[in-house]
Amino acid sequence: MELRNLELFVHLSQSLHFGRTADAMAVSPSTLSRAIQRLEQEVGCELLMRDNRSVALTPSGLKLQQFAEGWLADWQSMRDQLRHSDSPLQGRLRLFCSVTASYFLLPDILARFRTRYPQLELRLETGDPAQAIDRMLNDESDLAIAARPDALPAKLEFIRLQTVPLVFIAPRIPCLANELLQQSPADWSRIPVILPEQGVARKRTNQWFRNKGISPHIYAEVAGNEAIVGMVALGCGVALVPTAVIEHSPMADKIRRLAVTPDLKPFEVGVCLLKKRLEDPLIRAFRQIALQQANPGSP
Repeated sequence: MELRNLELFVHLSQSLHFGRTADAMAVSPSTLSRAIQRLEQEVGCELLMRDNRSVALTPSGLKLQQFAEGWLADWQSMRDQLRHSDSPLQGRLRLFCSVTASYFLLPDILARFRTRYPQLELRLETGDPAQAIDRMLNDESDLAIAARPDALPAKLEFIRLQTVPLVFIAPRIPCLANELLQQSPADWSRIPVILPEQGVARKRTNQWFRNKGISPHIYAEVAGNEAIVGMVALGCGVALVPTAVIEHSPMADKIRRLAVTPDLKPFEVGVCLLKKRLEDPLIRAFRQIALQQANPGSP
């Protein structure tokens, strides 16, 4: 089994798009197809289900993805150890994430990172998660914890850490939003809505209202999910937020979740890295830790 074929397969298993993987890995689509076919012949089973419109992992493909990501991370770690056995990594990494992500995603990663690379300095920058992708593309951060956009920029690699559901929330206190929600049927065109200024949550909210054929009554546009939860708790309106934000919010007991149809597509939250910097020893070090977090069975 060739190392390069495994690398191509891992990227394709994440992008699920032959064209994007071919561009990112600097190979032709036909070369990529042949590499996947060789892998399938070697393992003796189908790894991908593909047609003219979509690509998806088979159960066997998912197992190989988990193995290959861990194995490639171990190989990279061993190569780094052999190259730098007498010189521990030193330097500084800038990591951007939301306040909530710093509570529920980072502790385990940072504990591993500090244990393995005690001489590396990590500068943590917090802010609106909707800015994470742009900060990476503009080289304002070395790494970011972000929600995966529906179309991941070709310059970025994404390592999924968790899948987080999205829910509509409303205040618990008496207010206009609750009066309108209690009507049967509720008139969603009149209910005040608090929207994020940008990002995946904004797109998902807009799409939900479009699917309903509703033009929402926008009460406010706010940067940051934590602030959105606070405004909902004060009775300003309803909003769409990730469940992780609610679970770590001091205002959680002042809001309630709404049951809506259709169901909302969840977030994939993970680590974003610039592909052009994957050979940077500091980036590789953090990437290895992230892959181990994503695949708990790996060492």
